[in-house]
Amino acid sequence: MFQNKIVRRALSTVFTLFLISLISFLVIQLPPGDVVSTYVKQQEIIAGSRLPAETIEYLRERYGFGEPMYLQYLKWVGGFFRGDFGFSIIYDGAEVADIVGRRIGMTFLLVILALILSWGMAIPLGIYAATHKNRFADYLLSNVALFGLSIPDFLMAVIYLFVAIFLLDSNYVGGLFSEGFVDAPWSLARFWDFLQHLAVPLFILAIGGMAGTYRIMRANLLDLLDQQFVETARAKGLKERTVIYKHAARIALNPLISRLGMQLPVLLNGTIIISIVLDLPTLGPPFYRALIAQDMYLAGTVLMILAVTLLIGNIIADILLAISDPRVRDG
Repeated sequence: MFQNKIVRRALSTVFTLFLISLISFLVIQLPPGDVVSTYVKQQEIIAGSRLPAETIEYLRERYGFGEPMYLQYLKWVGGFFRGDFGFSIIYDGAEVADIVGRRIGMTFLLVILALILSWGMAIPLGIYAATHKNRFADYLLSNVALFGLSIPDFLMAVIYLFVAIFLLDSNYVGGLFSEGFVDAPWSLARFWDFLQHLAVPLFILAIGGMAGTYRIMRANLLDLLDQQFVETARAKGLKERTVIYKHAARIALNPLISRLGMQLPVLLNGTIIISIVLDLPTLGPPFYRALIAQDMYLAGTVLMILAVTLLIGNIIADILLAISDPRVRDG
């Protein structure tokens, strides 16, 4: 039964991806003219000379400009299976696949680490707050969570830069490496420098995700602690720790697992935004530049990555929820 649900979800995912790719393609076509014309004009301004006619003709033929719209779409989508996502105007005609490939690993590393850190803090803190309701620690944690929810990621990054530069006289101006380690080969010294720079964006990303997850965990557990099955477990003489962690907290996790599908793209969006502020080597800065310069192949590809992350996150959440809750698996 559950396998059939996964198959249906996979088929709906394929259809959703088709719709998203169609919308992304239409976004690419929105600016006046076409990407090739814009690229040719840009090269004339920068280099002071026109591109060879053979190069222009090659680009038009490669992406189907001048052909019917549906053929252009098929050529663009067909390129995905070959790793051909088009070319970038702002990177002097470089392949979008190369630009994305150099930055996507660091992007998802930040997302995954932020997710692990936020859950690793939120779940035990939520359990502690629920079992110590209306005490000082509960009020303190709730206010910290409210702070994390109230301040956007980008604003927290700006505040950090202001404090670091103007109040602490730090030389830090962004990035994940010090100036001497940017292009250096990997070594223990470079790895340690990377970890020191990673702490700030990771904390900024994790605090927002932690706040929402903490509030849900606390509220769910408070509701469950008054349920009859919890009272029955206590009446059987089970230890309070066993009642909370084995019976109540396990069920309280289910809504968090369902939320996972939405949390992944939210963290990815947050990574992109704070990367613009802190100049991190992720997809953020190229995506921002692509939107400003109407570099639609690069912008459209990043939009597709965001959409795929959302869909994959939902599938992963469904699978984890079925593992956690037999009622979902057997229903």
